[in-house]
Amino acid sequence: MRLSSDEYLQISDLAKKLNITARTIRLYEQIGLVDSPQRTEGGIRVYDKEAVKRFKFVLKLKELGLSLQEMQELASIYKEYKKPDKIMPRLIELLDTQLNTIQTKVRNLQSLEKDISEYRHKIVDLYHLPSK
Repeated sequence: MRLSSDEYLQISDLAKKLNITARTIRLYEQIGLVDSPQRTEGGIRVYDKEAVKRFKFVLKLKELGLSLQEMQELASIYKEYKKPDKIMPRLIELLDTQLNTIQTKVRNLQSLEKDISEYRHKIVDLYHLPSK
């Protein structure tokens, strides 16, 4: 019997909707990134629209490159204050750090690209190979 509807989703339906596994959902609950869901009398997890939004937020943070530890820190701040204005300054700090890391990687990759290109040209010239 399916309990999922427009108002509530079971774990398998939530996993499918978010393109993650039920195991990931349970992990995020276990480590406190999201609150434990409501349960039916039979113990089946059911997730409301707010839970879906919370999972989407966590998944966006993951996509932005935040670690589980950083996400747990944000979750802890949120649970303590329950106000977005308390969490946003720390989120900005974490995103700035992530942005700086990405910019450094991009610079390193651009340098590597230049080095490889120069080395390739030297080999082509030295061995009189056809150039593309």
